[in-house]
Amino acid sequence: MSRGPARSSTQQNAADQLKIVFVLLVGLSGGLIAFQSDASLVVIGLAILGGVVTGGALLWYLVWIMTD
Repeated sequence: MSRGPARSSTQQNAADQLKIVFVLLVGLSGGLIAFQSDASLVVIGLAILGGVVTGGALLWYLVWIMTD
């Protein structure tokens, strides 16, 4: 069941790039907070990793609620 016209390849690429930027922005914001609190490099890396995982989960949820 289609809800409308199919997206063009250009629109799909732009949407995918926006999703990637969103996840990276959430991840890097976690790392920046850790950096500002004078955390070690390991903690900064873990904060970035945790932020990327959180951003991915948030993106999945947003896509899920938008398609229902």
